[in-house]
Amino acid sequence: MYSREERNRAIDLYLKHNKCVADVIRVLGYPNYRTLKEWYAEYQQQLVDGKENEPCKVKPKFTEEEINKAVEYYLKNGKNYTRTVKTLGYPSRETLRKWVAQIVPEERKIYKNRIQYSQEDKIQAVSDFCYRKESALVVAETHNVHRRTLYKWKKELLQEELHIPMDKDLDVVKDKLEDEVEALKMEVSKLRMEKDLLEGAAELIKKDPGISLANLTNKEKTILIDALRTKYPLKELLNSLQLVKSSYYYQRSAKGINTKYDKTKEEIIHLFNNNYKCYGYRRIHKILKNQGICVSEKVVRRLMREEDLVVKTKKTRKYNSYKGELSPAPANMIKRDFTADKPNSKWLTDITEFRLPAGKVYLSPIIDCFDGKVVQWSISNQPDAEMTTSMLESAINTLVEGETPIIHSDRGSHYRWPGWINLIEKAGLKRSMSKKGYTPDNAACEGFFGRIKNEMFYNRKWSNISIEDFTRILDQYLKWYNNDRVKMKLGGKSIKAYRKSLGIV
Repeated sequence: MYSREERNRAIDLYLKHNKCVADVIRVLGYPNYRTLKEWYAEYQQQLVDGKENEPCKVKPKFTEEEINKAVEYYLKNGKNYTRTVKTLGYPSRETLRKWVAQIVPEERKIYKNRIQYSQEDKIQAVSDFCYRKESALVVAETHNVHRRTLYKWKKELLQEELHIPMDKDLDVVKDKLEDEVEALKMEVSKLRMEKDLLEGAAELIKKDPGISLANLTNKEKTILIDALRTKYPLKELLNSLQLVKSSYYYQRSAKGINTKYDKTKEEIIHLFNNNYKCYGYRRIHKILKNQGICVSEKVVRRLMREEDLVVKTKKTRKYNSYKGELSPAPANMIKRDFTADKPNSKWLTDITEFRLPAGKVYLSPIIDCFDGKVVQWSISNQPDAEMTTSMLESAINTLVEGETPIIHSDRGSHYRWPGWINLIEKAGLKRSMSKKGYTPDNAACEGFFGRIKNEMFYNRKWSNISIEDFTRILDQYLKWYNNDRVKMKLGGKSIKAYRKSLGIV
């Protein structure tokens, strides 16, 4: 609740501020908009009823004692409004002027008739100011002037080149200032050169803007120096980049050496782009060697790095076909030994998923542990039993008499239904299964899926590709995988070439 005095004060301010509610609330901090309107309505009703209820005057903010104290301090301490307000902490300079005008009216007249200082007084004041041991405020109080006046006189006298008695030689001061200016110019030039070097590193050799210039190679430093040599002296550029002059000239003469690898670089780019951008420098080097191009692995790696030929990879969640224990699971006969002495002795199978904007595609292959060949595969947009059964039937048809491989899989539902089991028993194959949740038990097949996705699926845009188109692309890749893809474990040969060299059809 508000007292009558507080209500009257609010109404009084409301009338003085042209009935602006926001001003009243900002000054007093109370009340709210609706309450003030109600108070004013009651006040008007009282006037209509003829009751005298004049709003009381606002209580003065400063007492008479505080006003007299401020004016007295002003008169005794240099008659400076700013100093008085800063020392006492009150009031504002404009309020203090009003108080002085009310209490000491004649002070305004005295202030207008300022003291006239002679030229000798100004010279003496400026001399004391230039070689002072105390603060400028102390010197100003000594000569009964404002501190800003001293700076003004100093500027005027120095411009007029008046003779001011000084203990120090002006020539010495002038030489010192000139030396400082030259040092600043050199520092600015050095900073400007460093800025140009950093910008050149970002633009010419594609480095990050915040890279340290000391970490650049001599070749990169030479490129920067050649780009800025017309703007800055060679000696300053060498010192800034910490490069020896002989190293700089050696790098310039060695620029012509790189031209002999131009054709090799073109062939590397061609091999990288035409093989799903999945070949690293080792496989590229092996293909070049088979083509009769003699170049070291280090050179291939450097040329690929210069052209930004990087194999991009990505990981995602694996498709899971486990639906529970539908039938008894056979033992793990592979036991993580994914090597084989001859073809069609150990087979691996599983299902993987490809997520496209157009939908999902599933791949079910059979991998031969002998050399990693994809014996057969089936592609479908539904991971059903028909997909795995058709794939198994096609793989069994490739076997010759006497071949009864072990077929190893995970515990997915596709490999535990009666149709799959009957096909295996009829063909005389041997079933093997991984332990539940143990992906390393089928690591070779998981690795095959990872290679497929890293080489032909990830880091590519499939937004405009339909399910049919992707199925055709995947089928074409698997054929390339068997016939043309180079494997380092096979001596840099493809699976087809490796089997041909062994006389295996």
